[in-house]
Amino acid sequence: MLIDTHSHLNFNAYKGDLDAVIKKTLDENIWIINVGSKYETSKKAVEIAEKYAEGVYAAVGLHPIYAGAEFIKTKTDPDEGEFLIKEQNFDAEKYKKLALSGAKGSKKIVAIGEIGLDYYYRPKTKTKLELFKEKQKQIFTEQLNLAQELNLPAIIHCRMAHGNLIEILKSQISMANNQKLRGVVHCFTGTVEEMKQYLDLGFYIGFNGIIFKLNLNEAIKECPADKILLETDCPYLIPPLARQSPQGESGRNEPIFVKYIAKTVAKIKNMSYEEVSETTTQNAKKLFNI
Repeated sequence: MLIDTHSHLNFNAYKGDLDAVIKKTLDENIWIINVGSKYETSKKAVEIAEKYAEGVYAAVGLHPIYAGAEFIKTKTDPDEGEFLIKEQNFDAEKYKKLALSGAKGSKKIVAIGEIGLDYYYRPKTKTKLELFKEKQKQIFTEQLNLAQELNLPAIIHCRMAHGNLIEILKSQISMANNQKLRGVVHCFTGTVEEMKQYLDLGFYIGFNGIIFKLNLNEAIKECPADKILLETDCPYLIPPLARQSPQGESGRNEPIFVKYIAKTVAKIKNMSYEEVSETTTQNAKKLFNI
């Protein structure tokens, strides 16, 4: 068994064959956590999760690229949705209501995410850059507060902002007042030293197809197996071997391709595929309480 802890089947890329993609994934004994990027995609993730008795879960949150959108020119991703980038403030009550909207006892909404900091696309002027960063930090902190209030883990996105993000997590944990902050740094791209800081804070590390684009072998070797989560970030970051299969010819990633991440992690860590599958599945079940 495997769990794709970060997928986006709630995006437009699967509009034509969503049910078929989920069926073949579950048939392969792979579970899915669909992650929100804004309110519309978060709501869609919840709706999808509620259709299945087991194996499909949801996370709700506002992606940092929207948090700072008023300061940069950002195009809407057609694979994501048809909605304009207009949600530039975090409505905590709205997301809280959504997070609590699942059927009683279903436990299908398992995290707040994806949230975090993203400084890849940023303003050119110093003044706007500082405002841009402060807006993202503010909204990230608000969403961490919601995760703690609801006792849910956070699924954290970080691009070119590890220093600031680690500072916020340390500050948030120091002020937690017994409301434990936990989660995963998804699509990890930092240094080994940054990874160790996340581990020291109790966070899991998520590896996906970015490992085929960046040399993250040392991070994978150094990360304890009981702190690794596997993910696809589909429809993005399709593994090279997946492209050679009939299912991957289009270049669209799918949860079923998480097996290629597991095989690669196993090779790098000198573990068996079965060991990696079992360990990472138990890690995901523990963090997300599924």
